[in-house]
Amino acid sequence: MFCGSNSGDDRAYADAARTLGSAIAEAGHGLVFGGGHVGLMGIVADAALAAGGSVTGVMTEQLVEAEVAHTGLTRLEVVGSMHERKARMAELSDGVIVLPGGFGTLDETFEIMTWNQLGLVAVPVVFLDVNGYFSELFAFMASSVRAGFVSQRHGALARRAVDVAEAMALVVRPGDGYEPKWVS
Repeated sequence: MFCGSNSGDDRAYADAARTLGSAIAEAGHGLVFGGGHVGLMGIVADAALAAGGSVTGVMTEQLVEAEVAHTGLTRLEVVGSMHERKARMAELSDGVIVLPGGFGTLDETFEIMTWNQLGLVAVPVVFLDVNGYFSELFAFMASSVRAGFVSQRHGALARRAVDVAEAMALVVRPGDGYEPKWVS
């Protein structure tokens, strides 16, 4: 799960994070996230833990030293770099739900989408579009397809949900079969 280390200015973001954390635990899934106690990350983790879920955080040494690590997790893995963090989160995850966030959230999301595109991983990526937060991003992605920079099949790697129930349904549904970008 990727999301903001801030909570944002709209209460709906925190509400969605809380609902998502509970839903993940209640469905019997484990939560893998960035390991922070701050922002939407902390809200999702706390909700999953409160609902009896297993929560694994993956965080860099730098962020642990900055005291943003969540200390009440089922497991916290500490890695040396952001590259290691993203790779480890990908290893541990069967699917990704993306909540609103900033540059870090988008970095993590687009890297996993690129890895999907290249055939390095095969995990669903679902944007939980709280109050249309990702509308302009989806417009950009559609523009990238129209301009010929992203194929239709790879543009479809980004799934969009308007509520937690839809996100949960989409993240466990296998993607349509596709060939990685550089396979002929």
